[in-house]
Amino acid sequence: MVSLLSLKGVHFLLTYRCDLECDHCFVWGSSKAKGTFTLNQIRNILAEAKKLQTVNYVAIEGGEPFLYYPIMVKAAIEAVEFGFRVEILSNCYWATCPDDAVEWLRPISRIKNVELTLSSDFYHGENWETEMVRNAVKAAYALQIKADILAVKDPHVTKPCPKEIEGAKIDLCELMYKGRAFSKLPQDVAKKPWHEFTKCPYENFTNQERVHIDPFGYVHVFQGISIGNAWQKPFAKIIEEYNPYENPILEPLVRGGPVALVKKFGLPHEEAYADACHMCYQARCNLRKRHLDILAPDQMYGKF
Repeated sequence: MVSLLSLKGVHFLLTYRCDLECDHCFVWGSSKAKGTFTLNQIRNILAEAKKLQTVNYVAIEGGEPFLYYPIMVKAAIEAVEFGFRVEILSNCYWATCPDDAVEWLRPISRIKNVELTLSSDFYHGENWETEMVRNAVKAAYALQIKADILAVKDPHVTKPCPKEIEGAKIDLCELMYKGRAFSKLPQDVAKKPWHEFTKCPYENFTNQERVHIDPFGYVHVFQGISIGNAWQKPFAKIIEEYNPYENPILEPLVRGGPVALVKKFGLPHEEAYADACHMCYQARCNLRKRHLDILAPDQMYGKF
């Protein structure tokens, strides 16, 4: 069997817990959230990813991975030992001043092939540039750690996003109306007719290059769409056996996006949506009782 996953990256959702509850968060990060990887679970997935011989990087994210700092650092060390490049994503809650930020990042600076991606936008603060991100970037550069900024567009903000913060390049991304954003944000934005959403604009399920794996073992090709559970079947085997055309949720999404998903199952729908994610997420919420093994875990659907 030839897998349709040309896997390059494994994204660890180290924990669903977060110190914030941002309106745009599509994994419903929260201080109330449950689920955190153990080191043994991380080691299991790293070893399985190595077997595939195609994976070249690992991302450690959340939630907020710095909440489990020793586990995060050890995971990065062991991922590098396996030969993977490592990315760590954070909202920088820990960077309360430049000097303290240096101490937080010093252990990470001793690990080769580790980069930081830091969140800074109007969902994390009152401006495109948060003070904590500025502190974190200064500390990262002082320790010679590569750092970039991830910012998400807000449809109500007219102030232009800068191109960089303290020399760190900003990657400005579209807001996706899924997860908490589905319930919090689409009410007063421009919408398009439902029949226009005939493809997924963010993932190519027939040539998938990354997956997310969460502390419950679910392997996601798209957050909230699981293709198997690594605590029930070896991760490498899940990847090797992947075929979106045999998955009842992915098959229509490949064929015709959210429109095909709605039509296949005869689902109720609105006349217009903010984006494809908005329509897809509503459809998946309506289908969960029929496909709890695929549309999982509860956390991705706001069920704590």
